[in-house]
Amino acid sequence: MRKFWAYLKTVQFRTNLLLAVGSVVVIFMIVFFSLSFYTRHGTGVPVPQLKGLQIEKAMDLLKEQGFEYKIDSVYVLDQAPGSVIEQDPDPGTSVKENRTIYLTVVTRLAPNVSLPDLEPYTYREAIATLANYGLKVGDTTYKSDIARDRILEMRFGGQPIKAGTKIPKGSRIDLVLGNGEGASEVDIPDLVNQDLDAAKFVIKNGGLTLGTITYQGAITDSTSLVVVAQSPMKTDSLSKASNGTRINLTVSQGKKDVPNNQ
Repeated sequence: MRKFWAYLKTVQFRTNLLLAVGSVVVIFMIVFFSLSFYTRHGTGVPVPQLKGLQIEKAMDLLKEQGFEYKIDSVYVLDQAPGSVIEQDPDPGTSVKENRTIYLTVVTRLAPNVSLPDLEPYTYREAIATLANYGLKVGDTTYKSDIARDRILEMRFGGQPIKAGTKIPKGSRIDLVLGNGEGASEVDIPDLVNQDLDAAKFVIKNGGLTLGTITYQGAITDSTSLVVVAQSPMKTDSLSKASNGTRINLTVSQGKKDVPNNQ
């Protein structure tokens, strides 16, 4: 043990120790600089800003700077079709030449979705439901109905549309809502001299109810009946009735009266 401690104090030990440490340092420096040279550490090409560009322009820019690219598409509401919305690596990142840049682009063709059934819902519920399906609320109109803000009808492109119909994602759906005035007054229509079927249509769509139909005279053709009287009848002193009022009709066989000047 004394010889070992004595050896540690010799010049030979200190010389060997310094040589060993120096050898390790030299080897480390050789490896470090060789690896940096091999990987071109600290050198590279910055990735350009591609988000917001149309895909054609983004591809041209990547080709000019020597990059490869791969494209994935996704549909995003309220984003311009064909525009880049994501890129990897991020803009400004230094990468080697020929590096592959991954792009996410908004597809130009919106997928179809099924129109949900909104008629049981209120206006607020309908907004949330449409948003969940990737649809939007368009114009809103009101018609007389006791249920306020209840969805009575859905329209697309000006035409009524039923639940389950396939429409492009992002479309606007027009809604017909109840105004909550089911007990309000409506105009009494003038049905005299109208076909029975036409009179029924007017009554139904005018917020009224068809009452009793009385047949006057001999009826030989049920498809050719004309209203000759109604109750209540529109007069100068009575022009409105409560919503849902029963309109009684008296009909007879024949054609509508033709004015003398025709």
